[in-house]
Amino acid sequence: MADPKTETAGGPGPLDILLAAPRGFCAGVDRAIQIVDRALERYGRPVYVRHEIVHNRYVVESLQARGAVFVDTLEEVPDGVPVVFSAHGVPKSVPAEAEARGLFYLDATCPLVSKVHVDADRHHGAGRHVILIGHRGHPEVIGTMGQLPDGSISLVETVEDVATLPGKDDRGAGLAYVTQTTLSVDDTAAIVEALKARFPEIASPHKEDICYATTNRQEAVKILAERVEAMLVIGAPNSSNSMRLVEVAERAGCARAQLVQRAADLDCTAFDDVRTLGITAGASAPEILVEEVIEAFRAHRGVRVEEVRVREENVSFKLPRALTASEPA
Repeated sequence: MADPKTETAGGPGPLDILLAAPRGFCAGVDRAIQIVDRALERYGRPVYVRHEIVHNRYVVESLQARGAVFVDTLEEVPDGVPVVFSAHGVPKSVPAEAEARGLFYLDATCPLVSKVHVDADRHHGAGRHVILIGHRGHPEVIGTMGQLPDGSISLVETVEDVATLPGKDDRGAGLAYVTQTTLSVDDTAAIVEALKARFPEIASPHKEDICYATTNRQEAVKILAERVEAMLVIGAPNSSNSMRLVEVAERAGCARAQLVQRAADLDCTAFDDVRTLGITAGASAPEILVEEVIEAFRAHRGVRVEEVRVREENVSFKLPRALTASEPA
C-alpha cells in the first residue's frame, strides 16, 4: 500500500486502516452469484431470479445489467425461461409451484441453509416440534419455516420469547431447535441457554447452524474493535450478517461502528478525528466495494492499510449439475 501523504497544516493526519480478514463473500454467496452468471452464459438472457440473489445492490445491479430479472413471486416469471431461487432458500411451496408450471429452475440456496432445512424436516419427521431462532420476516427464516406444515415450527427472536413458548411443565423431549445461519453468535448462545434451561431435553443441531463465515467475520470484528477508534462495515441494511457485524463491533467496545453500502454514501471528513479505523465487509459484499472505500479515504488523506487475518477460509460449494454438464439441461 502507498505511504501516507504528508500531513498538511490544519488537515487530518495519516489514517491507519485495519482491514479484517476474513471479510466479504462467503462460499454460499459466491456459489449463488456463479449460478446466475453461468445460467446467463448457458441459456442467454433473460434469466429470472426470485428475490435478490444476495442482499447487495451492487451485485444485483451488476447482474441486472447482464440480463438477470429480479422478481418477488413466480407469478412474474413467464413460461419458457430459467428461474433461480436466491441463496437464502425458499419454502417448499416455491419449487412445487415451479414444477407444477413446468418451469426450469436452479436452486441457489446456500448448502448451509439447506442443512438447516434438512435438520428441521428430520426433527419434524421424528415427531418433534421445531423452534427456529431467527429474525421474523428475513427471507431465510421464511424459507426455513416454509419447510414444515403450519403449526409445526415456532419462531424465537429473543431470550424473552423463550418464556412465552407453550409447555410450561414440559422438559422438551418433544422439541428441537434450529437457527438462522447469519445470527449474532453471542445472542444466539444466550437464547440457546434459555431454551435448554427451560427445556433440558430439547434436541440440538448435530453441528452449529450459524455458518462458518458469520462466525469468522464476527470473531475478526471483535479483535479489531479492541484496536480501532471507529469501524465501518460494508454491506446492505437488509443483510442480516452485515447488521450483526455492526452490533458485534459496538458490543466489543467500538462505539463508532456504522454500516455503509459503498464509498459514494460515505463522508470521509466525518472521520478526520480518527487515527485508526477498522473496515470489514458482510458476506454478501464484494471486495471491490472495500477497495472503493479505502480509495475514498486515500483521496482525502494519507492512508496505511494493515490486514488483520484471524482465520483462513477455503470452503467452496459445487454448482448444480445442470450448469456443469456438457450439454444444457
